[in-house]
Amino acid sequence: MSEELLRELAPRVLGALVRRYGQFDACEDAVQEALLAAATQWPKEGVPDNPKGWLVTVASRRMIDEIRSEEARRRREAEQALEEPPAVPDQDDTLTLLFMCCHPSLTPASQIALTLRAVGGLTTAEIAGAFLVPEPTMAQRISRAKATIKKAGATFELTPNRLDVVLHVLYLIFNEGYTATSGPDLQRADLTSEAIRLTRTVRRLLPDDGEVAGLLALMLLTDARRTARAGPGGSLVPLAEQDRSLWDKDLIAEGVELVTGALSAGPLGAYQLQAAIAAVHSEEGETDWPQILALYELLARIAPGPMVTLNQAVAVAMVRGPLEGLALLGTLEAELADHHRLHAVRAHLLEMAGRHEEAGAAYLRAAELTSSLPERRYLEERGRPRS
Repeated sequence: MSEELLRELAPRVLGALVRRYGQFDACEDAVQEALLAAATQWPKEGVPDNPKGWLVTVASRRMIDEIRSEEARRRREAEQALEEPPAVPDQDDTLTLLFMCCHPSLTPASQIALTLRAVGGLTTAEIAGAFLVPEPTMAQRISRAKATIKKAGATFELTPNRLDVVLHVLYLIFNEGYTATSGPDLQRADLTSEAIRLTRTVRRLLPDDGEVAGLLALMLLTDARRTARAGPGGSLVPLAEQDRSLWDKDLIAEGVELVTGALSAGPLGAYQLQAAIAAVHSEEGETDWPQILALYELLARIAPGPMVTLNQAVAVAMVRGPLEGLALLGTLEAELADHHRLHAVRAHLLEMAGRHEEAGAAYLRAAELTSSLPERRYLEERGRPRS
C-alpha cells in the first residue's frame, strides 16, 4: 500500500465530509480514524477498487456514531445521523478544503498552519519544527484557527479574492521552504515540495487559471536552482555564482512551458510576471538584464510593493548603473529600514560602485538583522575587509 495514496486522498475525503457535515474538528478526527483503519487493513486485504469511497464510508460511519451519541441533546444532528452515508461524489473537494483553511478571518500564520495540517497532512510536530516554534504553540494556533472558522461559518466560496488568498498562502509556504527565515538550515525541501504538490493540485482543479499556472511555474523555476544555491556545509551561494550545470533542467523546461502558456492566455498577473523573470534567469548564456528590468517595471505597475522595488533596484543597477539602483533603494528607507534584504542589496550595489568600505558596513548591518544562520554567515563573510 502506498503512503502517497493515503496522503493524496486525505484532503479529498476530509473535504467531502466537511461539505456534508460542516464540523471541521469532528470530520478531521473521523478521517484520521479512517486512515488508520486503511493503514491497518489494506496491507492485509488489498487496496479496495474505490479507495476514496472506502475512506469516505468509514469516516462517515464514524461521524454518524458521534452524532447518534448526542441524539438526546441534539435532535437535528440525530435526524441527520439516521440517513445513509452519502454517496461518494466524483468531484475533488481538496479545493473546498483549501478555501476553508485560507479563510480571510484567519491570520496568514494560521492559514499556513491549517493548510499544512488539513490539506498537506503534516503533523503538528512537523509544522512546529518547520517554523521553529514549540509544538504546543503550534497546536494552539491550529486549534484557534479551527475555532475561528467554525465561528465564522466558513463556506466554500470560489471567488477571485478567495483564490488570491489561497495562492498567497502557497507562495508563503514555498518561500519559507526555499529560504528559511530563521534557524540553521538555508532551505527546507519538505516545505517547498509540499507547496509545489498543493499548487499542482490547484492547477489540476483550475487548469485555465493563468495565475495558478504562473505560481506553479515560479515555484518550479525557482526550485530548479535548489541544489546549486547551497555550498559545502549548507552555505549560501548567490545566483550569479551558482554552477548552472546543477540546475534541474526538467523543472526548468516544465516551468518555461507553463509560464509561456499562461502569458499567452491572459490576463496578466503578478505570479506570471515573476515566473517570466525566473524564466529569463534560467536561460543559458549572459543574463538578459534589460528584459528583466522591463518585466520588473511592468510588475511594479500591476502589483507594486517594497519587495518588487527592491528587486527592481538590482535590475536598474545592472542596466543603468549602481548609482541609479541606489537612488531607487532610497525610496524604501521608511518601509524596510529593519529588513536585512534592503541592507544586503545596498551592500551589493555599493560594491558594484567601488565603495567597498560602505558596502562592508551594509553587509554587516544586514547580517545583524537576519535570523537565518547561513545568510548571516554569508553576509558576515562579505562584510569583512578585503586585503
